[in-house]
Amino acid sequence: MTGPAQNGVLVYSDDVSNLAEFYVQLFNMQVSRETKDFTSLEKDGFNLIIHAPPFAIPESGLSPVKVFLTVTDMTDTRKKATTLGGQAFDGEWANPLFKVSNIADRDGNHIQLRQFNRSA
Repeated sequence: MTGPAQNGVLVYSDDVSNLAEFYVQLFNMQVSRETKDFTSLEKDGFNLIIHAPPFAIPESGLSPVKVFLTVTDMTDTRKKATTLGGQAFDGEWANPLFKVSNIADRDGNHIQLRQFNRSA
C-alpha cells in the first residue's frame, strides 16, 4: 500500500502491540506501518489501524466498532480466537452466499466472521 489508506477500520486500544498481534496471528495480517501510537495492518486490500486512544475511553456509552472478515474455516477460527485470548459468541446464521458468526478480540471488540459457500 502506498500512502494513507482510503478505507479501513480504526480500533482504539490501551495495548496497541498486544491487540495488533491478535489480528496478525488470527487473520495473517501484515504490519504495514508501526509507531509508538499505532500499528497499521493490512490484508487483501483491507486496512485495520490499532491506535492508542487520544482520550480516556468511557466504560460504557461508547459505540463499539464491529468489523467483518472472511475466513476459510469458521470453526477453526473461532477456536483459535479463544486460544489467543478472544471470545466466541453462541449462534451462527446463514444466507445463500455465506454463513456468519461473531467473536470478540482481546479488548472485547466484536468481529463478524464470514465463511462463503464454496459454490458461491
